[in-house]
Amino acid sequence: MNFTNFLTIIFEILEFSYIFHIFVGMKRCFYYIFAIIVTLPLLIACSSKKTEQHKENIVFGINADNYNLERKEVQRGESWSKILGSYGIGTQKVIRLDELTKEICPLRQIRAGSHYTTFTRSDSTAVHLDYLVYEKNLVDYVIFAFVGDSVAVREGQREVDIRRKKSTAVIHSSLWGAIMEADLPYSLAAEMEDIYQWTVDFFGIQAGDQFTVIYDEKFIDTLSVGIDRIWGAKFTHRGKEIYAIPFEQGGKLQYWEADGGSLRKQLLKAPLKFTRISSKFSHARFHPVLKKYRPHHGIDYAAPMGTPVRAVADGVVTKKSYDKAAGNMLKIKHPGNLTSGYLHLRGFAKGIKVGARVTQGQVIGYVGSTGRSTGPHLDFRLWKGSTPINPLKVPQKPSEPISKENAEKFDRVRILVMAELNGEVPDSMKVTNLDNI
Repeated sequence: MNFTNFLTIIFEILEFSYIFHIFVGMKRCFYYIFAIIVTLPLLIACSSKKTEQHKENIVFGINADNYNLERKEVQRGESWSKILGSYGIGTQKVIRLDELTKEICPLRQIRAGSHYTTFTRSDSTAVHLDYLVYEKNLVDYVIFAFVGDSVAVREGQREVDIRRKKSTAVIHSSLWGAIMEADLPYSLAAEMEDIYQWTVDFFGIQAGDQFTVIYDEKFIDTLSVGIDRIWGAKFTHRGKEIYAIPFEQGGKLQYWEADGGSLRKQLLKAPLKFTRISSKFSHARFHPVLKKYRPHHGIDYAAPMGTPVRAVADGVVTKKSYDKAAGNMLKIKHPGNLTSGYLHLRGFAKGIKVGARVTQGQVIGYVGSTGRSTGPHLDFRLWKGSTPINPLKVPQKPSEPISKENAEKFDRVRILVMAELNGEVPDSMKVTNLDNI
């Protein structure tokens, strides 16, 4: 009840009192009115509390008051036919459901370990399944409805709360280690690696390197479900501060250094993630298999079997073969008379063949141990013309910088983002929409 309604009731009481005092006298009328006014708020509070107690229990957009709910986990080897059949859903309804879910959630793609919730009701004859909600992930779900003879499917999403955060962490061993030590979202490490993959040598991180990052974190109730947008970052690497300023140019959001230079460079710093260097470029390395010194004109990245390998730059595949020493290997020709090589692959990505064009960051194969190898790793090589060069010492050419027509707008974004990264600022100075700067 709002304040206007409350006043209306009071005026009605006063109007009634004018008539009432004629029959009972002014003094007794005063006592009655006083009692009503005093008890009215209590009556209103009790009424509101009663209404709250009868508030509908909405789960996945369904009124769950009249249902028994069970949340279960898909077991290995289970199918939707088996699960739905256990609730009396017949073959014809399952076939109809299969047709309805082909585009949004194919029934054959059910994953062991995922969860679903059943909405059942009971009568004197049986237990009836009216709804089953399959949780595709922490946010998205699909409702299978079996009301009467009909079958229906509807997609839904849990309500996600976006919270802006700023976090700083000091690196002692690795970026991932720093993320875990600071109790930050694990997905933040992947986002930071994506932003700085051309600029920061994550295999050469030193103790004492640190970063500050502004980001939106997604929550369902109190559960963090990932990162939404990075609004800016500062990575201090070997004493150098490298800023990441978000800005749209040419219809594409990218991250830029403080001077307007793009963080994107001609080559990725490494052709794969989440690994370590097990052997460096050398003109005389002791070979672990041949047991003698010989040149090793590449970088060995030790990584789990099957780790995706990415093209370090745009180019064309010029060689795809198997070699006794190199195993499964690829060569890609890039602008600037550069060629990259990827050795000991377990296999190649779909569509990779001689003459195929690839883009920077595209998955081209998977880490293996084919050829002359003592364990799963990638031997990555780089040539300038026909001369092998050290991939870790290639001068990096930046992509196109901020254009002159965007310089003023970028400068406004840069000032605000850097101010927030380096201190506390009011909400009015925080960049929240790049279109409205």
